Amino acid sequence: MTQSPIEVHPVSAATPPDFLAFFDGEAFADNPEWGFCYCQFAYVDHSKVQWKTRQLDENRAAACQRIQTAAMQGYLAYRSGTPIGWCNAAPRTMLDAFLDEPDPDAERIGQITCFIVAKQHRGTGVATALLQAALNGLRAQGLTIAEATANPNAATEAQNHEGPLSMYLRAGFTVHTTDEDGYVTVRRDLE
Repeated sequence: MTQSPIEVHPVSAATPPDFLAFFDGEAFADNPEWGFCYCQFAYVDHSKVQWKTRQLDENRAAACQRIQTAAMQGYLAYRSGTPIGWCNAAPRTMLDAFLDEPDPDAERIGQITCFIVAKQHRGTGVATALLQAALNGLRAQGLTIAEATANPNAATEAQNHEGPLSMYLRAGFTVHTTDEDGYVTVRRDLE
């Protein structure tokens, strides 16, 4: 069976209904314990916010407010007009979760932090299409480095939410660092 083509659009003040339709519906259908996040984890300063006490309604409202004020960036993937995937990609300086990881290149980095693809669309090129849109969008903002973290030891699809290492390597990223837990930070030049 042939899949409909994938269209990818940046999240904007016009897209909250699509964002919410995806996050309220298919995004976490097979991983409901993460359904409260609304991709807000990277946008909060974890030295000030107790993430484990955050509630679904609080994160949902924060996502809507951030989207409306352009304080959150990312990309929605669609098939036949229905949102089927999400990639959170924004300037590193917009993501307060990275405040405890200073980087001399922070002003130049576009950070890719999360991929969510509806289960029935996984393995069909959605994440790759989202990654390409993210790279193009970060470059268009004048950022010169794309950075992401991958878990090469992911045992489940949920543990691969940051994007598979193999996808990044195919897209021209190279390994930048590996931490003590085995997570790999990859980078790609956007110039």
